[in-house]
Amino acid sequence: MIKFAVIGLDHRHVYHLIEELLAVGAECIGYWTQTSDPRVLEGVRERFPQIPPIDDRQALLENPDIDLIVTAAVPCERAAIAVEAMRLGKDVLTDKPGITDAEQLALVERTTQETGRIFSICFSERMIVPAVQTALRLVTEGAIGEVIQTLGLGPHRLNRDIRPEWFFDTATYGGILVDIASHQIDQFMMFSGSSDAEISHAAVGHFGAKTPNSFQDFGEIALRSPSTGRRGYIRVDWFTPDGLPTWGDGRLFVLGTEGSLELRKYLDIEGRPGTDHLFLVDKKGTHHIDCQQEPLVFFRQLVNDVRDRTETAMGQSHVFTVSRLALEADAIARQGDKQ
Repeated sequence: MIKFAVIGLDHRHVYHLIEELLAVGAECIGYWTQTSDPRVLEGVRERFPQIPPIDDRQALLENPDIDLIVTAAVPCERAAIAVEAMRLGKDVLTDKPGITDAEQLALVERTTQETGRIFSICFSERMIVPAVQTALRLVTEGAIGEVIQTLGLGPHRLNRDIRPEWFFDTATYGGILVDIASHQIDQFMMFSGSSDAEISHAAVGHFGAKTPNSFQDFGEIALRSPSTGRRGYIRVDWFTPDGLPTWGDGRLFVLGTEGSLELRKYLDIEGRPGTDHLFLVDKKGTHHIDCQQEPLVFFRQLVNDVRDRTETAMGQSHVFTVSRLALEADAIARQGDKQ
């Protein structure tokens, strides 16, 4: 049985990291109790009363029985936690973004090469969304022909009153393109079958009245695969209105040579109940597919990778390529702000 521990209880995404690992049979030895957001710590205690709280961080890192360190720490701290864990013989699963600057990227990449450990990022808008799993399967089966373009929309609700201060500091959370848009970059790479991409446009902006002027609440990216010419467009923002019954109307469009897919990941507004709606248009007509029962595979594959020393859940090069592209997009957007 794979055993894991949690170091970094600063973002609510830690709940699904723990929950999904437990669901595939991994055992949680404990979690470090230090946090920048006591509400997250309390949430872990309420959801997982069987997991022991641990006050000694080093005891978790040095415990020889622990195979995997999981972190949803303040984003700028995740890479350092990962490097320390890998040097002590642990594999790592981090919430996104796992890397917030180029220096961290170089250090983490070098550490994986030196130690042979796994560094994986949970891009939750793919990993825990059944509709995306179904769509990837359909694309692989040739349901829409050759993919030409992806269009990914990642709107989020701000929830201003419950955000910790680090959330509004670009130096600590990485900026909107490094943070949220990493999801859509990951999806572009997967759906287009690309091993690399080029950023042809990137921009960020601040439009909201309730946040600091330095806070990036809107961002966009255009990218293409240099080997295939396939293209992607990404829009992310913090403007989901309170009237929407979920945190964001995340959508993904995949254009193919013989059809198209539209994913309404979290709701079908004014339509069918539930999540994970997929719409397929092909030469036979239009189709609605309810994907709620599609199995999630990432966490089981990751546990198997930790045990078998394989790369079935996510290629290590893919992790670093997505992180690098997000950083490049951020750099281009920041340069645009100076012009």
